[in-house]
Amino acid sequence: MSYYSRFAPFLKPYLPQMVGAALLVMVVALLNLVLVRVAGFLWDIITVQRDLRTMTNAIGLFLGLVIVQGILSMGHSYLTAQVSQRIMADFRTHVFAHLQRLSLSFFAKRRTGEILSRLMNDVSVIQTTVTETPIDSAKQLVTFVGGVAFLLVMNWRLCLLILMLLPLLVLVARLFGKRLKALSTAIQDQTASTTTLVEEVLSGIRVVKSFVQTRREEARFASQVRTALETTLRRAAVLAVFVPTITLLTFAAAAAVLWYGGRQVIEGTVSPGDLFAFVLFAGILIGPFGSATRVFAQIKEAQGAMQRVLEILDTQPEVRDRPDAVDLPTISGYVRAVRVGFAYDPRQPVLSEVSFEVKPGEMVALVGPTGAGKTTLVNLLHRFYDPTEGSVIIDGHDLRTVRLDSLYRQIALVPQETILFGGTILDNIRYGRQEATEEEVITASRAANAHDFINATPDGYRTVVGEKGVNLSGGQRQRLAIARAVLKNPRILILDEATSALDSESEMLVQDALDRLMAGRTTFVVAHRLTTVQRADRILVLNKGRIVEEGNHASLMERKGLYHYLYTLRLAELDDADVKSDA
Repeated sequence: MSYYSRFAPFLKPYLPQMVGAALLVMVVALLNLVLVRVAGFLWDIITVQRDLRTMTNAIGLFLGLVIVQGILSMGHSYLTAQVSQRIMADFRTHVFAHLQRLSLSFFAKRRTGEILSRLMNDVSVIQTTVTETPIDSAKQLVTFVGGVAFLLVMNWRLCLLILMLLPLLVLVARLFGKRLKALSTAIQDQTASTTTLVEEVLSGIRVVKSFVQTRREEARFASQVRTALETTLRRAAVLAVFVPTITLLTFAAAAAVLWYGGRQVIEGTVSPGDLFAFVLFAGILIGPFGSATRVFAQIKEAQGAMQRVLEILDTQPEVRDRPDAVDLPTISGYVRAVRVGFAYDPRQPVLSEVSFEVKPGEMVALVGPTGAGKTTLVNLLHRFYDPTEGSVIIDGHDLRTVRLDSLYRQIALVPQETILFGGTILDNIRYGRQEATEEEVITASRAANAHDFINATPDGYRTVVGEKGVNLSGGQRQRLAIARAVLKNPRILILDEATSALDSESEMLVQDALDRLMAGRTTFVVAHRLTTVQRADRILVLNKGRIVEEGNHASLMERKGLYHYLYTLRLAELDDADVKSDA
């Protein structure tokens, strides 16, 4: 119940509709019982009284009740569906919003398919159990209580034969319940793993084909499906024993009722119509018994789903606003790092004792071998992570003391792998500032050298870019990312190897756009391109998580240290590439 109490706030706005649906379905259940009793009277009228007029009236009453029942059934079906779907939509939106607030570290530790499975599949399981099951249970409760009441009035001895079955049903349900919960949870976990595999393969389909790994991925998928199938079959085997056992116990009681009741009809103590109604009531009572076992299995399944969803909701972002956080005022871009240290894993520090100062409008290049900590430092500057030691300060404000949104509005990131979203080119550029006019978007596109190629597309700014921008080249995607940053008009700019994957022509256009974007802004550049590094006001050379050298290009070359080694190594690689191209 502690799981389901967490769901209560989402039920509260819809309680009147849920109560209305429950009342409607309870009336429908009551009418079902009344129809059975009328059918019993009608049977006596036909077989014993043989009264045509009374029979006609009874049939008219029967049809009238059927019509009323049908109208009420339509009402409760629509109301139930509306409430359950709205609650599911609200809860799924809440989970998605919480995911948006979580830190990057959460997503770094989990696979996308697993998160998608929890958001979509598990929420659907919870919705069915928490919304539709209570309403159905109200129907079954009325059916059971009303049916037992009718049976007790008609023949209490016959009624006791059926009620004797209840303790046995509870015992059987408890025996099977734990096993069903474990198997249902395992199935949902395996579904999440399969979803993850499919998402990874489809998103990386070009790599799969290029490396001729289609057979391997087919084998991995088949293995996942076989594992899920085996677990599903084990659950099916449990249910195959569970459901017939319940049914057998129920029909055993029905057989006893027929034998005992038939004997009383033969002896003349019970009318045929009463026995007919009694058997129908007994059959109706099978519904609540079967529903109880089904609900029990659904609750066990929903517990596993709720546990996985609540694991997400109980996760708190590592980077979040403090209670006393303030809005960061408009900044000039003066950045200081004071003895910054950071580790993803406490056993393996990534940055240690990193300190530097950057004046407003300066361009700083971050250079170092792979694994030196360049990208980690960029993530700390953007406050995607908080340092484990020291502090990052902008215009005198420790980043941990300001609200994240007020910081993010004044920083723009142009990553190496440009991320475009489903929609049009206009939508993607406006991602930097949703309220921007189309004229402002065009101005930003011109500054990013993107306007001409956008106009050359079939629908101009309303051209759909395709999933992740698949319909555009790397240079075009990069220029759209720059236009997005221009439109945002940040005070601090972070470029994470923004031109490393481009050809010479695209690089020239992108670099020209970047020059315009960087003008007057504090800029941090993680770059491999020599031209970018040479033009930097200052270069920070990192190695094994520490700043080992600092200065401009000329001074660092004179020292003949790590920067000199990396620069000459890069020149040698370029010369070798030129020789091979000439050959």
